[in-house]
Amino acid sequence: MSRTREILAVIGDALKGKEEDYTRVGVKRAIFLLAVPMVIEMFMESLFAVVDVFFVAKLGSNAIATVGLTESVLTVVYSLGFGVSMAATAMVSRRIGEKKPEAASNVAGQTLIIGLILSFLISLIGIFFSEELLGMLGADEEMVRTGSSFTRWMIGGNFTILLLFLLNGVFRGAGNASLAMKALWISNGLNIILDPIFILGIGSFEGFGLVGAAYATNLGRGIGVLFQLYVLFRGSGIVRVRLDKLRPDKAIINRLIEISLGGTGQFIISSASWIFLMKFMSNFGAKALAGYTVGIRVLIFTILPAWGMANAAATLVGQNLGAKHPKRAEISVWLTAQYNMLFLGFVSVIYFFMARNIIGIFADDAEVLFHGAECLRFLSLGYIFFAYGMVMMQAFNGAGDTRTPTILNFIAFWMIQIPLSYLLAITFGVGPKGIYLGIIISEALLAVAAITVFRRGQWKLKEV
Repeated sequence: MSRTREILAVIGDALKGKEEDYTRVGVKRAIFLLAVPMVIEMFMESLFAVVDVFFVAKLGSNAIATVGLTESVLTVVYSLGFGVSMAATAMVSRRIGEKKPEAASNVAGQTLIIGLILSFLISLIGIFFSEELLGMLGADEEMVRTGSSFTRWMIGGNFTILLLFLLNGVFRGAGNASLAMKALWISNGLNIILDPIFILGIGSFEGFGLVGAAYATNLGRGIGVLFQLYVLFRGSGIVRVRLDKLRPDKAIINRLIEISLGGTGQFIISSASWIFLMKFMSNFGAKALAGYTVGIRVLIFTILPAWGMANAAATLVGQNLGAKHPKRAEISVWLTAQYNMLFLGFVSVIYFFMARNIIGIFADDAEVLFHGAECLRFLSLGYIFFAYGMVMMQAFNGAGDTRTPTILNFIAFWMIQIPLSYLLAITFGVGPKGIYLGIIISEALLAVAAITVFRRGQWKLKEV
Protein backbone atom coordinates (compact mmCIF):
# COMPACT_ATOMS: atom_id res chain seq x y z
CA MET A 1 0.00 0.00 0.00
CA SER A 2 2.85 2.39 0.86
CA ARG A 3 4.38 1.66 -2.57
CA THR A 4 1.09 2.57 -4.25
CA ARG A 5 0.89 5.83 -2.29
CA GLU A 6 4.47 6.62 -3.26
CA ILE A 7 3.70 6.09 -6.96
CA LEU A 8 0.55 8.21 -6.74
CA ALA A 9 2.53 10.97 -5.01
CA VAL A 10 5.13 10.98 -7.80
CA ILE A 11 2.35 11.11 -10.43
CA GLY A 12 0.83 14.05 -8.56
CA ASP A 13 4.19 15.85 -8.51
CA ALA A 14 4.64 15.18 -12.22
CA LEU A 15 1.20 16.53 -13.16
CA LYS A 16 1.53 19.60 -10.93
CA GLY A 17 4.89 20.43 -12.48
CA LYS A 18 6.80 20.46 -9.21
CA GLU A 19 10.26 21.87 -9.94
CA GLU A 20 13.08 19.39 -9.39
CA ASP A 21 16.79 19.30 -9.99
CA TYR A 22 16.88 16.46 -12.53
CA THR A 23 20.64 16.22 -12.20
CA ARG A 24 20.33 15.15 -8.55
CA VAL A 25 17.09 13.20 -7.95
CA GLY A 26 17.04 9.44 -8.54
CA VAL A 27 17.21 8.52 -12.22
CA LYS A 28 14.00 6.48 -12.16
CA ARG A 29 12.16 9.29 -10.38
CA ALA A 30 13.54 11.83 -12.87
CA ILE A 31 12.37 9.73 -15.83
CA PHE A 32 8.95 9.32 -14.24
CA LEU A 33 8.53 13.01 -13.40
CA LEU A 34 9.39 14.04 -16.95
CA ALA A 35 7.82 11.15 -18.84
CA VAL A 36 4.35 11.21 -17.23
CA PRO A 37 3.40 14.72 -18.45
CA MET A 38 5.23 14.21 -21.75
CA VAL A 39 3.39 10.94 -22.41
CA ILE A 40 0.06 12.56 -21.54
CA GLU A 41 0.98 15.54 -23.73
CA MET A 42 1.64 13.25 -26.67
CA PHE A 43 -1.43 11.17 -25.83
CA MET A 44 -3.56 14.29 -26.24
CA GLU A 45 -1.90 14.92 -29.60
CA SER A 46 -2.59 11.37 -30.71
CA LEU A 47 -6.14 11.45 -29.35
CA PHE A 48 -6.80 14.52 -31.44
CA ALA A 49 -5.40 12.71 -34.51
CA VAL A 50 -7.82 9.78 -34.23
CA VAL A 51 -10.82 11.96 -33.26
CA ASP A 52 -10.11 14.24 -36.20
CA VAL A 53 -9.98 11.38 -38.70
CA PHE A 54 -13.11 9.85 -37.11
CA PHE A 55 -15.20 12.91 -38.00
CA VAL A 56 -13.46 13.57 -41.33
CA ALA A 57 -14.25 9.96 -42.29
CA LYS A 58 -17.95 10.88 -42.17
CA LEU A 59 -17.32 12.99 -45.28
CA GLY A 60 -16.04 10.07 -47.38
CA SER A 61 -12.78 8.55 -48.59
CA ASN A 62 -11.83 11.60 -50.69
CA ALA A 63 -11.87 13.78 -47.58
CA ILE A 64 -9.66 11.31 -45.68
CA ALA A 65 -7.25 11.12 -48.62
CA THR A 66 -7.09 14.93 -48.83
CA VAL A 67 -6.18 15.11 -45.13
CA GLY A 68 -3.48 12.50 -45.71
CA LEU A 69 -1.99 14.44 -48.63
CA THR A 70 -2.14 17.76 -46.77
CA GLU A 71 -0.47 16.25 -43.74
CA SER A 72 2.32 14.93 -45.93
CA VAL A 73 3.04 18.58 -46.81
CA LEU A 74 2.57 19.70 -43.21
CA THR A 75 5.27 17.27 -42.19
CA VAL A 76 7.71 19.80 -43.67
CA VAL A 77 6.33 22.34 -41.19
CA TYR A 78 6.63 19.73 -38.46
CA SER A 79 10.20 19.19 -39.60
CA LEU A 80 11.08 22.85 -39.08
CA GLY A 81 9.22 22.86 -35.78
CA PHE A 82 10.95 19.69 -34.66
CA GLY A 83 14.38 21.03 -35.61
CA VAL A 84 14.11 24.38 -33.85
CA SER A 85 12.25 22.80 -30.91
CA MET A 86 15.00 20.22 -30.50
CA ALA A 87 17.65 22.94 -30.64
CA ALA A 88 15.71 24.92 -28.01
CA THR A 89 15.39 21.86 -25.77
CA ALA A 90 19.10 21.06 -26.10
CA MET A 91 20.26 24.62 -25.37
CA VAL A 92 17.74 25.38 -22.62
CA SER A 93 18.36 22.06 -20.85
CA ARG A 94 22.14 22.55 -21.05
CA ARG A 95 21.87 26.07 -19.57
CA ILE A 96 19.56 24.80 -16.80
CA GLY A 97 22.01 21.99 -16.03
CA GLU A 98 24.76 24.62 -15.80
CA LYS A 99 22.50 26.59 -13.37
CA LYS A 100 22.16 29.56 -15.78
CA PRO A 101 18.40 30.30 -15.94
CA GLU A 102 18.91 33.81 -17.38
CA ALA A 103 20.83 32.35 -20.32
CA ALA A 104 18.03 29.78 -20.79
CA SER A 105 15.50 32.65 -20.94
CA ASN A 106 17.60 34.32 -23.63
CA VAL A 107 17.37 31.14 -25.70
CA ALA A 108 13.57 31.09 -25.26
CA GLY A 109 13.22 34.65 -26.59
CA GLN A 110 15.33 33.94 -29.66
CA THR A 111 13.37 30.74 -30.32
CA LEU A 112 10.16 32.78 -30.47
CA ILE A 113 11.70 35.19 -33.00
CA ILE A 114 12.75 32.31 -35.28
CA GLY A 115 9.28 30.74 -35.04
CA LEU A 116 7.47 33.93 -36.07
CA ILE A 117 9.69 34.46 -39.12
CA LEU A 118 9.43 30.83 -40.29
CA SER A 119 5.66 30.65 -39.89
CA PHE A 120 5.12 33.83 -41.91
CA LEU A 121 7.14 32.49 -44.87
CA ILE A 122 5.34 29.12 -44.83
CA SER A 123 1.94 30.83 -44.65
CA LEU A 124 2.59 32.56 -47.97
CA ILE A 125 3.12 29.18 -49.67
CA GLY A 126 -0.09 27.74 -48.22
CA ILE A 127 -2.22 30.75 -49.10
CA PHE A 128 -1.15 31.02 -52.74
CA PHE A 129 -0.23 27.47 -53.81
CA SER A 130 -2.62 25.03 -52.09
CA GLU A 131 -4.13 23.66 -55.34
CA GLU A 132 -0.72 23.12 -56.89
CA LEU A 133 0.54 21.29 -53.80
CA LEU A 134 -2.36 18.83 -53.84
CA GLY A 135 -1.97 18.25 -57.57
CA MET A 136 1.74 17.53 -57.22
CA LEU A 137 0.98 14.84 -54.62
CA GLY A 138 -1.41 12.95 -56.89
CA ALA A 139 -4.81 14.39 -55.92
CA ASP A 140 -7.43 14.14 -58.66
CA GLU A 141 -9.48 17.15 -59.81
CA GLU A 142 -12.34 16.41 -57.41
CA MET A 143 -9.99 16.18 -54.42
CA VAL A 144 -8.33 19.47 -55.40
CA ARG A 145 -11.70 21.17 -55.83
CA THR A 146 -13.13 20.02 -52.50
CA GLY A 147 -9.93 19.95 -50.45
CA SER A 148 -7.86 22.99 -51.44
CA SER A 149 -9.58 25.24 -48.85
CA PHE A 150 -8.63 22.78 -46.10
CA THR A 151 -5.04 22.73 -47.34
CA ARG A 152 -4.93 26.54 -47.59
CA TRP A 153 -6.13 27.01 -44.02
CA MET A 154 -3.89 24.31 -42.55
CA ILE A 155 -0.68 25.51 -44.19
CA GLY A 156 -1.61 29.18 -44.12
CA GLY A 157 -2.33 28.93 -40.38
CA ASN A 158 0.80 26.93 -39.64
CA PHE A 159 2.00 29.41 -37.00
CA THR A 160 -0.33 27.81 -34.45
CA ILE A 161 1.33 24.43 -35.03
CA LEU A 162 4.87 25.77 -35.29
CA LEU A 163 4.80 27.96 -32.18
CA LEU A 164 3.13 25.21 -30.16
CA PHE A 165 6.06 22.93 -31.06
CA LEU A 166 8.78 25.50 -30.37
CA LEU A 167 7.53 26.81 -27.05
CA ASN A 168 6.86 23.32 -25.74
CA GLY A 169 10.47 22.54 -26.62
CA VAL A 170 11.50 25.41 -24.34
CA PHE A 171 9.31 24.11 -21.49
CA ARG A 172 10.69 20.58 -21.87
CA GLY A 173 14.28 21.80 -21.84
CA ALA A 174 13.58 23.69 -18.63
CA GLY A 175 12.27 20.45 -17.11
CA ASN A 176 8.73 21.81 -16.85
CA ALA A 177 7.02 19.14 -18.92
CA SER A 178 3.77 19.84 -17.07
CA LEU A 179 3.40 23.21 -18.82
CA ALA A 180 3.93 21.60 -22.23
CA MET A 181 1.29 19.05 -21.31
CA LYS A 182 -1.20 21.72 -20.25
CA ALA A 183 -0.69 23.66 -23.49
CA LEU A 184 -1.66 20.58 -25.51
CA TRP A 185 -4.55 19.78 -23.18
CA ILE A 186 -5.97 23.21 -23.92
CA SER A 187 -5.31 23.23 -27.67
CA ASN A 188 -6.29 19.66 -28.45
CA GLY A 189 -9.15 19.59 -25.95
CA LEU A 190 -10.73 22.56 -27.74
CA ASN A 191 -9.93 20.97 -31.08
CA ILE A 192 -11.72 17.74 -30.14
CA ILE A 193 -14.79 19.68 -28.98
CA LEU A 194 -14.90 21.91 -32.06
CA ASP A 195 -14.23 19.18 -34.65
CA PRO A 196 -17.73 17.63 -34.81
CA ILE A 197 -19.38 21.06 -34.61
CA PHE A 198 -17.29 22.70 -37.33
CA ILE A 199 -17.14 19.62 -39.62
CA LEU A 200 -20.65 18.15 -39.32
CA GLY A 201 -22.62 20.92 -37.64
CA ILE A 202 -25.02 20.89 -34.73
CA GLY A 203 -28.75 21.64 -34.67
CA SER A 204 -29.61 24.12 -37.44
CA PHE A 205 -25.92 24.85 -38.01
CA GLU A 206 -24.79 22.67 -40.94
CA GLY A 207 -21.05 22.89 -40.34
CA PHE A 208 -18.28 23.75 -42.79
CA GLY A 209 -17.38 20.27 -44.03
CA LEU A 210 -13.71 19.40 -44.44
CA VAL A 211 -12.46 22.96 -44.05
CA GLY A 212 -14.15 22.97 -40.64
CA ALA A 213 -11.43 20.59 -39.44
CA ALA A 214 -8.86 23.25 -40.33
CA TYR A 215 -10.85 25.96 -38.54
CA ALA A 216 -11.03 23.80 -35.40
CA THR A 217 -7.30 23.05 -35.51
CA ASN A 218 -6.24 26.66 -35.97
CA LEU A 219 -8.58 27.98 -33.28
CA GLY A 220 -7.75 25.29 -30.70
CA ARG A 221 -4.01 25.45 -31.20
CA GLY A 222 -4.04 29.23 -31.40
CA ILE A 223 -5.54 29.41 -27.91
CA GLY A 224 -2.92 26.89 -26.74
CA VAL A 225 -0.19 29.22 -28.06
CA LEU A 226 -1.74 32.18 -26.19
CA PHE A 227 -1.52 30.11 -22.99
CA GLN A 228 2.15 29.37 -23.67
CA LEU A 229 2.93 33.04 -24.28
CA TYR A 230 1.16 34.05 -21.09
CA VAL A 231 3.23 31.56 -19.07
CA LEU A 232 6.49 32.66 -20.70
CA PHE A 233 5.87 36.37 -20.19
CA ARG A 234 3.82 36.43 -16.97
CA GLY A 235 4.46 33.08 -15.27
CA SER A 236 6.77 32.24 -12.38
CA GLY A 237 8.71 29.39 -14.00
CA ILE A 238 12.48 29.12 -14.14
CA VAL A 239 12.43 30.37 -17.76
CA ARG A 240 10.76 33.75 -18.31
CA VAL A 241 10.81 35.99 -21.37
CA ARG A 242 10.81 39.77 -21.02
CA LEU A 243 10.50 42.21 -23.91
CA ASP A 244 14.25 42.83 -23.91
CA LYS A 245 14.72 39.10 -24.66
CA LEU A 246 12.98 39.69 -28.01
CA ARG A 247 15.84 41.73 -29.38
CA PRO A 248 17.64 39.56 -31.93
CA ASP A 249 20.82 38.05 -30.51
CA LYS A 250 22.93 36.98 -33.46
CA ALA A 251 25.11 34.54 -31.51
CA ILE A 252 22.17 32.66 -29.97
CA ILE A 253 20.14 32.66 -33.21
CA ASN A 254 23.12 31.33 -35.15
CA ARG A 255 23.65 28.56 -32.59
CA LEU A 256 19.95 27.66 -32.59
CA ILE A 257 19.94 27.51 -36.38
CA GLU A 258 23.16 25.47 -36.46
CA ILE A 259 21.75 22.85 -34.09
CA SER A 260 18.26 22.95 -35.63
CA LEU A 261 19.60 22.26 -39.13
CA GLY A 262 20.41 18.73 -38.06
CA GLY A 263 17.09 18.31 -36.28
CA THR A 264 15.19 19.77 -39.23
CA GLY A 265 17.22 17.70 -41.63
CA GLN A 266 16.47 14.43 -39.91
CA PHE A 267 12.76 15.19 -39.78
CA ILE A 268 12.65 16.48 -43.37
CA ILE A 269 14.37 13.29 -44.45
CA SER A 270 11.76 11.16 -42.68
CA SER A 271 8.85 13.38 -43.81
CA ALA A 272 10.05 13.40 -47.41
CA SER A 273 9.97 9.63 -47.14
CA TRP A 274 6.39 9.97 -45.85
CA ILE A 275 5.50 12.09 -48.92
CA PHE A 276 7.01 9.48 -51.25
CA LEU A 277 5.12 6.68 -49.50
CA MET A 278 1.85 8.62 -49.82
CA LYS A 279 2.62 9.10 -53.50
CA PHE A 280 3.31 5.37 -53.93
CA MET A 281 0.11 4.50 -52.07
CA SER A 282 -1.95 6.80 -54.33
CA ASN A 283 -1.17 4.38 -57.18
CA PHE A 284 -3.55 1.90 -55.54
CA GLY A 285 -6.56 4.23 -55.48
CA ALA A 286 -8.31 6.65 -53.10
CA LYS A 287 -9.64 3.86 -50.86
CA ALA A 288 -6.22 2.32 -50.35
CA LEU A 289 -4.88 5.79 -49.58
CA ALA A 290 -7.75 6.42 -47.16
CA GLY A 291 -7.17 3.09 -45.39
CA TYR A 292 -3.47 3.83 -45.12
CA THR A 293 -4.23 7.29 -43.67
CA VAL A 294 -6.58 5.82 -41.04
CA GLY A 295 -4.07 3.09 -40.17
CA ILE A 296 -1.26 5.62 -39.73
CA ARG A 297 -3.48 7.81 -37.53
CA VAL A 298 -4.17 4.85 -35.26
CA LEU A 299 -0.46 4.02 -35.12
CA ILE A 300 0.28 7.64 -34.22
CA PHE A 301 -2.13 7.24 -31.31
CA THR A 302 0.51 5.15 -29.51
CA ILE A 303 3.69 6.28 -31.29
CA LEU A 304 3.28 9.84 -30.00
CA PRO A 305 3.04 8.86 -26.30
CA ALA A 306 6.16 6.78 -26.89
CA TRP A 307 7.81 9.94 -28.23
CA GLY A 308 6.89 11.50 -24.90
CA MET A 309 9.20 9.05 -23.17
CA ALA A 310 11.89 9.71 -25.77
CA ASN A 311 11.58 13.45 -25.11
CA ALA A 312 12.13 12.79 -21.41
CA ALA A 313 15.42 11.12 -22.31
CA ALA A 314 16.43 14.19 -24.36
CA THR A 315 15.85 16.56 -21.43
CA LEU A 316 17.74 14.31 -19.01
CA VAL A 317 20.68 14.02 -21.39
CA GLY A 318 20.89 17.79 -21.86
CA GLN A 319 20.62 18.70 -18.19
CA ASN A 320 23.01 15.98 -16.98
CA LEU A 321 25.63 16.84 -19.58
CA GLY A 322 25.33 20.47 -18.47
CA ALA A 323 25.91 19.35 -14.88
CA LYS A 324 28.92 17.22 -15.98
CA HIS A 325 27.19 13.88 -15.24
CA PRO A 326 27.61 11.96 -18.55
CA LYS A 327 27.26 8.50 -16.97
CA ARG A 328 23.96 9.50 -15.39
CA ALA A 329 22.79 10.75 -18.80
CA GLU A 330 23.63 7.39 -20.37
CA ILE A 331 21.82 5.39 -17.67
CA SER A 332 18.74 7.58 -18.19
CA VAL A 333 18.66 6.72 -21.89
CA TRP A 334 18.95 2.94 -21.42
CA LEU A 335 16.23 2.87 -18.76
CA THR A 336 13.89 5.02 -20.84
CA ALA A 337 14.44 2.79 -23.89
CA GLN A 338 13.53 -0.31 -21.84
CA TYR A 339 10.32 1.29 -20.57
CA ASN A 340 9.43 2.37 -24.09
CA MET A 341 10.00 -1.14 -25.44
CA LEU A 342 7.69 -2.65 -22.84
CA PHE A 343 4.96 -0.14 -23.67
CA LEU A 344 5.10 -0.48 -27.46
CA GLY A 345 5.59 -4.24 -27.28
CA PHE A 346 2.31 -4.54 -25.35
CA VAL A 347 0.51 -2.26 -27.84
CA SER A 348 1.83 -4.19 -30.85
CA VAL A 349 0.13 -7.38 -29.62
CA ILE A 350 -3.21 -5.57 -29.34
CA TYR A 351 -2.88 -3.98 -32.79
CA PHE A 352 -1.87 -7.22 -34.48
CA PHE A 353 -4.80 -9.27 -33.23
CA MET A 354 -7.47 -6.54 -33.18
CA ALA A 355 -6.54 -4.51 -36.26
CA ARG A 356 -9.85 -5.01 -38.08
CA ASN A 357 -11.95 -4.16 -35.01
CA ILE A 358 -9.94 -1.00 -34.34
CA ILE A 359 -10.02 0.30 -37.93
CA GLY A 360 -13.73 -0.52 -38.05
CA ILE A 361 -14.32 2.28 -35.54
CA PHE A 362 -13.24 4.81 -38.17
CA ALA A 363 -14.25 3.26 -41.49
CA ASP A 364 -17.23 1.20 -42.65
CA ASP A 365 -16.27 0.94 -46.32
CA ALA A 366 -15.07 -2.64 -46.86
CA GLU A 367 -12.07 -1.69 -49.01
CA VAL A 368 -10.94 1.14 -46.74
CA LEU A 369 -11.34 -1.19 -43.75
CA PHE A 370 -9.24 -3.90 -45.43
CA HIS A 371 -6.35 -1.57 -46.27
CA GLY A 372 -6.43 0.14 -42.88
CA ALA A 373 -6.34 -3.16 -40.97
CA GLU A 374 -3.54 -4.49 -43.17
CA CYS A 375 -1.50 -1.33 -42.56
CA LEU A 376 -2.01 -1.52 -38.79
CA ARG A 377 -1.24 -5.23 -38.55
CA PHE A 378 1.96 -5.05 -40.59
CA LEU A 379 3.43 -1.89 -39.06
CA SER A 380 2.74 -3.02 -35.49
CA LEU A 381 5.37 -5.71 -36.12
CA GLY A 382 8.03 -2.99 -36.12
CA TYR A 383 7.00 -1.39 -32.83
CA ILE A 384 9.85 -2.78 -30.72
CA PHE A 385 12.35 -1.33 -33.19
CA PHE A 386 10.52 2.01 -33.11
CA ALA A 387 10.75 1.99 -29.29
CA TYR A 388 14.53 1.77 -29.12
CA GLY A 389 15.23 3.83 -32.22
CA MET A 390 13.27 6.89 -31.15
CA VAL A 391 14.85 7.03 -27.67
CA MET A 392 18.38 6.74 -29.05
CA MET A 393 17.73 9.42 -31.67
CA GLN A 394 16.29 11.80 -29.07
CA ALA A 395 19.26 11.14 -26.81
CA PHE A 396 21.58 12.39 -29.55
CA ASN A 397 19.35 15.41 -30.09
CA GLY A 398 19.21 16.19 -26.37
CA ALA A 399 23.01 16.27 -26.35
CA GLY A 400 22.91 18.75 -29.24
CA ASP A 401 24.35 16.16 -31.63
CA THR A 402 21.72 16.50 -34.36
CA ARG A 403 24.18 15.53 -37.11
CA THR A 404 24.33 11.83 -36.18
CA PRO A 405 20.55 11.23 -36.36
CA THR A 406 20.43 13.14 -39.65
CA ILE A 407 22.97 10.82 -41.24
CA LEU A 408 21.25 7.72 -39.83
CA ASN A 409 17.85 8.93 -41.04
CA PHE A 410 19.21 9.65 -44.52
CA ILE A 411 20.59 6.14 -44.85
CA ALA A 412 17.51 4.42 -43.37
CA PHE A 413 14.80 6.40 -45.16
CA TRP A 414 16.24 7.61 -48.46
CA MET A 415 18.72 4.84 -49.23
CA ILE A 416 16.63 1.94 -47.89
CA GLN A 417 12.96 2.76 -47.19
CA ILE A 418 12.02 4.72 -50.33
CA PRO A 419 13.72 2.52 -52.95
CA LEU A 420 12.80 -0.72 -51.16
CA SER A 421 9.13 0.29 -50.82
CA TYR A 422 8.96 1.25 -54.49
CA LEU A 423 10.63 -1.94 -55.64
CA LEU A 424 8.41 -4.17 -53.55
CA ALA A 425 5.11 -2.32 -53.99
CA ILE A 426 5.29 -1.25 -57.63
CA THR A 427 8.19 -2.88 -59.50
CA PHE A 428 7.60 -6.36 -58.06
CA GLY A 429 3.83 -5.86 -57.80
CA VAL A 430 3.50 -6.72 -54.09
CA GLY A 431 1.13 -3.75 -53.60
CA PRO A 432 0.62 -1.87 -50.30
CA LYS A 433 2.25 -4.75 -48.37
CA GLY A 434 5.50 -3.82 -50.11
CA ILE A 435 5.33 -0.33 -48.61
CA TYR A 436 4.69 -1.73 -45.13
CA LEU A 437 7.62 -4.14 -45.45
CA GLY A 438 9.87 -1.30 -46.60
CA ILE A 439 8.92 0.69 -43.49
CA ILE A 440 9.51 -2.20 -41.07
CA ILE A 441 12.87 -3.20 -42.53
CA SER A 442 14.23 0.36 -42.63
CA GLU A 443 13.09 1.12 -39.06
CA ALA A 444 14.70 -2.07 -37.77
CA LEU A 445 18.02 -1.22 -39.40
CA LEU A 446 17.79 2.35 -38.09
CA ALA A 447 17.31 1.13 -34.50
CA VAL A 448 20.29 -1.23 -34.70
CA ALA A 449 22.52 1.49 -36.17
CA ALA A 450 21.42 4.06 -33.55
CA ILE A 451 22.16 1.69 -30.66
CA THR A 452 25.58 0.87 -32.11
CA VAL A 453 26.58 4.54 -32.50
CA PHE A 454 25.16 5.47 -29.08
CA ARG A 455 27.37 2.87 -27.39
CA ARG A 456 30.47 4.61 -28.76
CA GLY A 457 29.70 7.62 -26.53
CA GLN A 458 30.88 10.50 -28.75
CA TRP A 459 27.63 12.34 -27.99
CA LYS A 460 28.90 12.94 -24.43
CA LEU A 461 31.55 15.33 -25.76
CA LYS A 462 29.16 17.62 -27.67
CA GLU A 463 29.21 21.33 -26.66
CA VAL A 464 26.16 23.54 -27.23
